[in-house]
Amino acid sequence: MQREKLQCKNLHDYMRSLSPAILDKLYNHPATCLAVFRELPPLARNYVMRLLFLDQPLPQAAVTFWVKKDNQRDHDDCMGIVTGLRLWHSQQLPGGLQGLVLNPIFKENLRIALLGGGKAWADDTSQLGPDKHARDITSLDKYAMERWEVILHFMVGSPSAAVSQDLSQLLIQAGLMKSEGTEAPCITSAGFQFLLLDTSSQLWYFMLQYLHHCQTRKMDLVEILSFVFQLSFSTLGKDYSVEGMSESLLTFLQHLREFGLVFQRKRKSRRFYPTRLAINLALGVTGSAVDVHRQGYIVVETNYRIYAYTDSELQLALVALFSEMLYRFPNLVVAQLSRESVQQSIANGISAEQVDHPHFLRTRAHPVCLPQTPVLPPTITDQVRLWELERDRLQFTEGVLYNQFLSQVDFELLRDYARDLGVLVWENPPMRLMVVTPTGHPDVKRFRKRQKHN
Repeated sequence: MQREKLQCKNLHDYMRSLSPAILDKLYNHPATCLAVFRELPPLARNYVMRLLFLDQPLPQAAVTFWVKKDNQRDHDDCMGIVTGLRLWHSQQLPGGLQGLVLNPIFKENLRIALLGGGKAWADDTSQLGPDKHARDITSLDKYAMERWEVILHFMVGSPSAAVSQDLSQLLIQAGLMKSEGTEAPCITSAGFQFLLLDTSSQLWYFMLQYLHHCQTRKMDLVEILSFVFQLSFSTLGKDYSVEGMSESLLTFLQHLREFGLVFQRKRKSRRFYPTRLAINLALGVTGSAVDVHRQGYIVVETNYRIYAYTDSELQLALVALFSEMLYRFPNLVVAQLSRESVQQSIANGISAEQVDHPHFLRTRAHPVCLPQTPVLPPTITDQVRLWELERDRLQFTEGVLYNQFLSQVDFELLRDYARDLGVLVWENPPMRLMVVTPTGHPDVKRFRKRQKHN
């Protein structure tokens, strides 16, 4: 069974997937230009800085001499990134040579970002007076963890976790959950992979899905993405005003509030506080953020017992996705891996590979297990894979059954016709049975009728 691996693009991969028109609009914002520049490889940043204050195109041949031949591969990679992001353009020089010049929009706004100037991206909150309900950094970190954990709890089916209809729909659109009829949404294989990511990677992947669908919600992609970049330069613990925000941004702010990326005491409050999650968001998968995962708490024994030394409801819910819970103590849960529990998790889209290797059980192994080679008992990993193969050993193919042939000759004639058409799925000559594909059924049926008339 082939399962698609969840892909998490970094900032530049996502930016290069945008159209040139959208990129040029984004570069009208200094914060965007600085965020893009900040995430460039050191060599590419060097190239941009060399061209930033040049008013004339630079011959392309000159750029090739900036690196030694031993570093040609790094040079080619950087050229690909800078060109893909439309940070510079090719321009013909007098005499027919090709030159390079920075994108004028990017160039102007990066200068503003680096040297100062331009409009402030957020209104001053001094006119609102001191905030009686101000939040310090510690409380903001706690709030961010709590809000993000609610989403993760909802994904693993915790009864106490509830999210808005908008957020539930976004999880389904992102392929992290699925909804069948009137039943509550349940986690998918991609959703389980999502839970295994670190928090910053989860946030960036989730935000990419949000941006992908924001235009269907009649929201301005450029405005939303620019605001995300602006948040990455905000100060943790400082409040910002919502004055001057469009309706699209105010809606986005409410979604960020539910994700735990901003704190806003009430929906109509005139100020908000970015959390550490929002400030680190534009760093993408390479960034650091408040990590809600707790590592190193699982012991697996050869008798298929799992001992989870944790009091985190989220971590216990993850273990319960593929095992049977037996006992629970204040800081310890005992669970059992069984054929039924593993195959039920596989039915929900969680593969044996995700359970035992290389992610969940291995990366969360208790420190006392780490010196062992291998970390998990081989009997456990082998048996989990065998249980998966048991379920996947049958392949189901839709088809139409043909039987009740009057003679073996009739059977073979129709079978050969179906085989020549390439629509024969299965045959049993002694029993005079054959199965053809649904698309090939009309042709085979017409041929059989003609043979009967003849």
